[in-house]
Order: sequence, then C-alpha cells, then structure tokens
Amino acid sequence: MISRSKIVFLVLIGAIAIVLFWIWGGYNGFVTARENVDVKWAQVEADYQRRADLIPNLVNTVKGAAAFEKDTFIGVTEARTKWMNASGRDGQMEAAQGMDSALSRLLLTFENYPDLKATKAYTDLMAQLEGTENRITVSRKDFNEAVRTFNVKVKRFPGNVLAGVFGFDAEEFFQSDEGSEDAPVVNFE
Repeated sequence: MISRSKIVFLVLIGAIAIVLFWIWGGYNGFVTARENVDVKWAQVEADYQRRADLIPNLVNTVKGAAAFEKDTFIGVTEARTKWMNASGRDGQMEAAQGMDSALSRLLLTFENYPDLKATKAYTDLMAQLEGTENRITVSRKDFNEAVRTFNVKVKRFPGNVLAGVFGFDAEEFFQSDEGSEDAPVVNFE
C-alpha cells in the first residue's frame, strides 16, 4: 500500500507539472500570436510598398496627359516620401493614412480628364493600382484580425496573468483617419 506522504508528494508533483505545462503552453501561445501579428503587418507593409512603387509611374503618366494643380502632385509625392521614411509600426500607420488621402485626391482629379482614361498606360496602371488597393484592404483586415486574436489572449483571464508576467501588451489596430469616410473635394479654380 502507498503511504499517505507518497500520495501527497505525487499530487504535489502532478500539480506542479500541470502549472508548468500551462505556463509553457501559454507563453508559446503568446509568442505564436505575436508572430502572427508581425507577419500580417509585414504583408501590409509589402502592399503599401507596392503602392508606393506604382505611384511615380502613375503620376508621370498623368503629367504627360493632363495639366493638374501642382498641389495635387506635391501632396502625393510628399505622402509617398513620408511612407518611405516612416519608422516603426505607428509611424507607418500614420504615413499610410496620409498616402490614402493624397491618393484619393489624385484619383478624383483623373475623373476630369476623359482622354487620359482612354490611354493604355493609364488604364494598365489603374488596374494595377486597383488590385493593390484591394490587397491593402485584405492585408489590413487580416492584420486587424491577428491583432484581435492576440489582444483577446492578452486580456482574457487567466492568460492576462501570464501576459503581464512575460510582458506581452495589447497591440494597436490599424484604423483609418477621422473623416476618411468622406470623399475629398477637388477644386480646379
């Protein structure tokens, strides 16, 4: 027969093993979720970089076919430069929102130039840009979903205890600028 002290010892060892496995699994779960957030953000960056690479070609095509306001080109160029020079996820999110706004103004001005819309170079670039914008939308959605999943792990009990111990903090969602739901106004006066 097993003595009472051996039973207590085995129960204690079992409890310690369960706690250690819980900590191990919890920590690895946070690492996996954080890596997923980072991978999704890398895809957002790649899609914005693709857009930034397309913009100069689009602007040059349009410059040859239309007499735009100088401010429109300057705004697009400055927004692209801010994106290229942005550092860190927060800086890139802010720069991306500025590029969204500048590009929207540029695209709205195209509507006033029907001859431009008929050129092959323009239509090819616009098709590429449209595809890129769709990719950006999907990448942002995937990033925000990864952030949501990670944040739930960080905030839900008992994971929040482990998150606090190991220094895992909630991530920020990618959000659009205030007022971005309103189309920009272009005025050729």
